[in-house]
Amino acid sequence: MATPNKKKILNDPVYGFITIPTERLYDLVEHPYFQRLRRIKQLGLSEYVYPGALHTRFHHALGAMHLMGQAMNTLQSKGHCISEAECEAAQIAILLHDIGHGPFSHVLEYTLMDNVSHEQISLMLMHDLNRQFDGALALAIRMFEGTYERPFFHQLISSQLDMDRMDYLNRDGYYTGVAEGAIGAERIIKMLDLADDHLVVEEKGVLSVENFLNARRLMYWQVYLHKTSLCCESMLVQILRRARFLIRQSGGDPIVVSDVFRLFLREHVTLADFQTDRRYLDSFMKLDDFDVWACIKEGATHSDPVLSMLCQMLLDRKLFKIMLSTEPFSGELLTQIEGQFRESGMPDDWITYFLVEGQATNAAYLPSGDRIAIKLKSGKVIDIADASDLSNIQVLTNIVRRYYVCWARNLAIGEEHT
Repeated sequence: MATPNKKKILNDPVYGFITIPTERLYDLVEHPYFQRLRRIKQLGLSEYVYPGALHTRFHHALGAMHLMGQAMNTLQSKGHCISEAECEAAQIAILLHDIGHGPFSHVLEYTLMDNVSHEQISLMLMHDLNRQFDGALALAIRMFEGTYERPFFHQLISSQLDMDRMDYLNRDGYYTGVAEGAIGAERIIKMLDLADDHLVVEEKGVLSVENFLNARRLMYWQVYLHKTSLCCESMLVQILRRARFLIRQSGGDPIVVSDVFRLFLREHVTLADFQTDRRYLDSFMKLDDFDVWACIKEGATHSDPVLSMLCQMLLDRKLFKIMLSTEPFSGELLTQIEGQFRESGMPDDWITYFLVEGQATNAAYLPSGDRIAIKLKSGKVIDIADASDLSNIQVLTNIVRRYYVCWARNLAIGEEHT
């Protein structure tokens, strides 16, 4: 039987033609763990705001792999010794960096499980794939964890100027139509260099980095933390909260969900559960957005009025009203809204599902973290905050906090619901 051609070229809407450069990368892309990412949207419920935001984690991971390949080429062209094995390992690490995302990505990350991050699951899956591939991912895992002796590889995978952020800003801006997401990733990558095996940007790339940081700040408020997205996400969390409550009750009308989804709704799943019982990781790898949407569609006709109202409202885009503030909301406002619910006949134990408080934070650059280093013509390396002559670069280092409260309006709560 003929050996399949594993050097594939893909047509990507953001970058044009991109290549899967090695057979091992091709085999990882073809693996069921990675193919699952086709069924997880990159931006959760942002399509309720931006109808074009239908791209997936699969798109994003391939794009980040492509940018990593460009970064390797740039650094090699500047005389830095990077082996083919290191190039492939860096691309494997960035390809798999999001493989542990569950349905709706960040929205449900801490709703489905008890304080288990997608990075922790990604690492478990990388170790599992390493066993399946006879140890071929060992170097990629060290780079991903930050234990490899050349730190710039980890910086390219996870830092404040990594290939992950460069792709998602470009890609999310493209699919939402928000032009501010365009960051000139190719120019930034061309400006990358190394100093003592740490990642730096050449001085002539300062303006591009400033644009990158500003684009990130704008994309957070315009897309990732858009008030309508926050509202939709709050509704989705309440739907799962109610479904979990009903599933844990004995008797009553059963909720129709997939077996793997039921497992995570029924149990408090911890990191220790993942580490000690293979069943949880296997079940998690069968979960995707479609399990959640099936639950919402079935929930819309469920006999429980709270679940059915929430599900039908989300399906029909009858969204909660939302208010934003730079200060925490007064108890008076919340008491007033609760009073309106009670006047409409809503039982007290329903109110927490239809009235949600929360807060969103955004900081474009954190100098206390893994800083973005600029290499001056003299060879001296300084922080971007010191290299920039933009007056707003210091503003970008401030953590901006917005408080929100959202609640259901005009609910018809009749006798049949009480």
